[in-house]
Amino acid sequence: MVRLSNSVIGILNVVALLVSIPVLGGGIWLAARGGGECERLLERPAMAVGIFLILLSLAGLVGSCCRVAWLLWVYLLVMFLLIVLVFCFTVFAFVVTNKGAGEVVSGHGYREYRLGDYSHWLQKRVNNAENWVKIRSCLHASNVCHAIHGGNQTIDQFIRRNLSPIQSGCCKPPTECGFVYESPTRWRRSENTTAAAASNADCATWSNDERELCFGCGSCKAGVLANLRSDWKKLAVVNIFFLVVLLLVYSIGCCAFRNARRAKF
Repeated sequence: MVRLSNSVIGILNVVALLVSIPVLGGGIWLAARGGGECERLLERPAMAVGIFLILLSLAGLVGSCCRVAWLLWVYLLVMFLLIVLVFCFTVFAFVVTNKGAGEVVSGHGYREYRLGDYSHWLQKRVNNAENWVKIRSCLHASNVCHAIHGGNQTIDQFIRRNLSPIQSGCCKPPTECGFVYESPTRWRRSENTTAAAASNADCATWSNDERELCFGCGSCKAGVLANLRSDWKKLAVVNIFFLVVLLLVYSIGCCAFRNARRAKF
């Protein structure tokens, strides 16, 4: 049992070490490329996660194989903090993504998205000017709106398309604006403005300029949050599995720590 717990911890940390190397390498590669804002948003977290995993796995590997009690104690402390952090984030992710869903429009293949439907915490993130400049830069860099072009589409063909939340919110005006369709990213303002259109600020924000479109609209921010909500819900489910694995590794680590202390005395 003594050797088994030490061996298992050693093997798990070797695997973690092998995984952390490409994660760190990916962050260094992104930094070396000197790409746009999207790459800069990813490079620092990737490098931080890579360095953290390397240090943690080395501590667990050396501590279990060499039976260094104090190193295993540090390893278990960090593991405990990681478990608490993952648990808190999982609960938080479920809470902040509880609200918000696209509005179904009759006869349309896509949904409409409103910023007010999402939690106040998420709204504050995208309403922050500095945050939105970075997000908007990423959206432009990804050419998300170019993907909805495709031949000479009629209005009937277009409204039946299954657009992503970001495409629906950022690449076209809201349906209630009542604009006249010319192409997927070109719409003409109608002479008969409805009350709904007059009260919706996005209708005045829309521009046929390919660099602007509805990237300044609340519907675009809502589309980003809809996409984020979906990703966070999936991540929360994965985190539950990850939490179970962490608890298992932590339990084995506690056995290895007890073994190291017994060997010392």
